[in-house]
Amino acid sequence: MKTVRIIIEKSKDHYSAYAENITGIYGAGDTVEEAKTSILEAIRLLMENNSEKNIPAILKGDYALVFKFDMESLLKYYGKVFTKSALEHITGINQRQLQHYSSGLKKPRPAQKEKLQKALHALGSELMSVEL
Repeated sequence: MKTVRIIIEKSKDHYSAYAENITGIYGAGDTVEEAKTSILEAIRLLMENNSEKNIPAILKGDYALVFKFDMESLLKYYGKVFTKSALEHITGINQRQLQHYSSGLKKPRPAQKEKLQKALHALGSELMSVEL
């Protein structure tokens, strides 16, 4: 299946979203959810208002959306779900370092980003196997 990568970034006063691998698709909002809704609307409008030949090949047929965050935006967005203590527990990254990342004071090294991503994916997989 084809993958459309949507980048979500926090700016000073809003969240922006754009398709990394399709030109001309942008969105924005005061929250991540608004930015996601905006980018979905941009895709819908592109599909509705263009002829078949002007629609990017990646949007023809089945495709999946993947939302890619920078570390600062991810930690701010999920800050009400994951405390720094909880993230430290599942990632092994200390709380002070996580605070530096969420404030934008420091940027994580690629290894740190990968460590956090793997921990979140592992947690997600574990939660998907839970039944109540």
